[in-house]
Amino acid sequence: MTAQQPLQVVPIATVVGGHTTVLDDYQGGVESIIRLRGDLPLETLQGIEEFSHLTVTWHFSRSSPDDIQLHARSPRNNPRWPATGTFVHRNHRRPNQLAVSYPRLLGVDGRDLQVTDLDAVDGTPVLDLAPYFTAMGPRGAIREPAWPGEMLADYWRNADSR
Repeated sequence: MTAQQPLQVVPIATVVGGHTTVLDDYQGGVESIIRLRGDLPLETLQGIEEFSHLTVTWHFSRSSPDDIQLHARSPRNNPRWPATGTFVHRNHRRPNQLAVSYPRLLGVDGRDLQVTDLDAVDGTPVLDLAPYFTAMGPRGAIREPAWPGEMLADYWRNADSR
C-alpha cells in the first residue's frame, strides 16, 4: 500500500461582482458571475445552460485559519439557540473553511456563468461546480430543529428590503 498524497485543490473559477462584504443575512437577489479559469477548455461548460441551478463549492477566502473554532457554541452567539458543534454550523469556522451554495443560473457567456443568490463575495475562489440534479438531492423527509429557520429568516431576503 502506498502513502496517500495530500489533497491539493486548485480553484477552477472566481466569483466576480455581487456581494462586496461578508454578511450574515440579506443574501437574496444579488447577481454575480462565476468566471471559469482561462486555461480550462470552454467545452467543460457545454450543456450547463440547460440547468436552472448549480452546486458551487467555494472557499471562505476572507477568513483566517485563526477563525476556526472546534467546539460547541450557540449559532451567531445567540443564547436563545442551543450550543452545537462545529459540524452543525455552516460558516467559516470549519476546519477547511469550505461552503456549498445552490445559485440560480441566469445565463452563460463564454467563461462567465451569470448567477443570482450566490452567497459568496466578489473575489471568492470557486473550487468546484456542477449542475444541481434533483435526483441527487436529499432522499426522504427532511428533519431539522427550529433554530436554523429562525436564524436564517432574513438570509435570502434582498438587502433593499431591510
